[in-house]
Amino acid sequence: MHRTRTALIAGASGLVGSHLLRLILLTDRYSQVISIGRRELPVIHPKLDQQIVDFDNLQKAKSELVADDVFCCLGTTIKKAGSKEAFYKVDHDYVTKLAVVTLEKKATQFLVVSSMGADADSRIFYNKVKGEMERDIRQMGFTAVHIFRPSLLLGEREEHRTGEEISAKIMRPLSALMIGPLRKYRPIQAETVAKAMLEAAAQNQKGDKVYLSDEIERLGS
Repeated sequence: MHRTRTALIAGASGLVGSHLLRLILLTDRYSQVISIGRRELPVIHPKLDQQIVDFDNLQKAKSELVADDVFCCLGTTIKKAGSKEAFYKVDHDYVTKLAVVTLEKKATQFLVVSSMGADADSRIFYNKVKGEMERDIRQMGFTAVHIFRPSLLLGEREEHRTGEEISAKIMRPLSALMIGPLRKYRPIQAETVAKAMLEAAAQNQKGDKVYLSDEIERLGS
């Protein structure tokens, strides 16, 4: 008999996370879904357990964060965070703290949204932060770590990001020209990323895997 599992999702109010939460609630793979965040979401479902947490003190909520598969969609921008230090706290510290706490509670798979160009040695601050986050997660000892590096994300956001909206308008008409090695630079729908994350979790593979945008597209289609 197939054993159903518990999923935990962080960042379910965001662009990818909102799609992912809906998909996780629909699948029979999970009998319980724990969503953690700083505020309650307007979502009601028999399987859903919403936990309001302080990401600076996740250890206090540790007893509630028991799951098999952890999906992390946390992320912000330097502009929204207000400073490089605040950005680092969200995109590195909160993600790694979540990994530490859930691994302590015996989670086996950790799936996280990163970014194209992530590199711990990069001179670009954004890419460096994402790269350091990836590096630190991979060293923790999960049975499986799945890292998703999408290109420009498409979809309806709650907040306006002018730069990304302009980029999307420019890149959409060019997508058809991005073939071969350039395919990984194509803009990608946030829902496709969410589908790919769910599919990767269902494969129950061991070890670390990094998915570039073209691989995400194939997995989530």
